[in-house]
Amino acid sequence: MEISAHIDALRLEGVLLAEAADRTDLAAPVPTCPEWRLGDLLRHVGRIHRWAAAHPAKGLRAPLDPAGEHEAFGPRPSDAALLDWFREGHAALVTTLAEAPADVECWSFLPAPSPLAFWARRQAHETAVHRFDADAAAGKPGPAVDPALALDGIDELLRGFMVRGRAKVHSDTPRTVRVRTTDGPGSWHLTITREPLAVTTEEQPEPADLTISGPARELYLLLWNRLTAEQAEQAGQAELSGDRDLLGLWRETAAIR
Repeated sequence: MEISAHIDALRLEGVLLAEAADRTDLAAPVPTCPEWRLGDLLRHVGRIHRWAAAHPAKGLRAPLDPAGEHEAFGPRPSDAALLDWFREGHAALVTTLAEAPADVECWSFLPAPSPLAFWARRQAHETAVHRFDADAAAGKPGPAVDPALALDGIDELLRGFMVRGRAKVHSDTPRTVRVRTTDGPGSWHLTITREPLAVTTEEQPEPADLTISGPARELYLLLWNRLTAEQAEQAGQAELSGDRDLLGLWRETAAIR
């Protein structure tokens, strides 16, 4: 996806998140994040938006330090002001990324063609996944994530986050998983060992221990641990064949911090 497409997705998903929150009590539980209420979700995403915007806006070459976070986040908003505070931070992030020079230099933490490309992509998916959380709190599903965004988000998760040394998806016995989308050109082969996860987009001659296939939106939410296998199968004709215990291992260990 182009930077402009990621920014457009960020803009849309933030608006949809705010709309879901606007029709829901801030005390409503978030089923997909059991430790949170809706107000916690808004504060989290609002802080992330401000934290993210500070790096390209200020050309920071290192992660924002505590003093910088205090300045970026501002005073803790009251519940009455929380939704407006979220919307202000989201709009400011969109504006920052849309107006940033293509060659802006700043800190980032996943491979990308440029820092701006990284921040636009990361915040599009940060917001899209948490928009699903807000919809879950509201008790009503929102519009489906665009298939191109879902494909891109699966790739960011698998070939960005999960191959880092910080990921905790491990197995004493080597195990393999194939992820295939049925509505786009997405195919990933995962090898789980004691080492960091190995991911390739190349076809492998041997069958995987577990194959997961289905529409990109369902696989996106499934791999980001927002849907169970049963929900994904019921919602979008996702199919799992092979050792389903591997998906249990994923749910237990594939957390992003």
